[in-house]
Amino acid sequence: MTDFVRILTRRNSLRKQCQELSIDELSKVIADLTNILKEHQLQDKKLIEEKQAKIKKIATIRQAMLDSGVDFEDLVDIIPMVVKKKVKAKYRVVVDDITHEWSGRGRTPVVFQQYFDANNATKESCLIT
Repeated sequence: MTDFVRILTRRNSLRKQCQELSIDELSKVIADLTNILKEHQLQDKKLIEEKQAKIKKIATIRQAMLDSGVDFEDLVDIIPMVVKKKVKAKYRVVVDDITHEWSGRGRTPVVFQQYFDANNATKESCLIT
């Protein structure tokens, strides 16, 4: 908790800090804090309304599914799972009649590093054309 928040949330600390303020300054602080409170209340109300609207939409969809005889599991079966997009290989080496490919991202695979060391090769010499 910051010192500012500690002062604001403790009545005696707040009273001590406000001793030097004039009545007009105190009135302005109270008005500003009241406006901030109203803004927070409006934001909270908006979030609650959005959440309730979403829940209502979900209930409507669920009821439509029940009415049509569609189960959630039926949807899961036909919707393809999100698959990470495979990055196209940029480099290729053949070691012991096995083809190894690498996109060039991340750490150099051990097979590639061993190939580079054994053949005094570079990544550019393994580019797929």
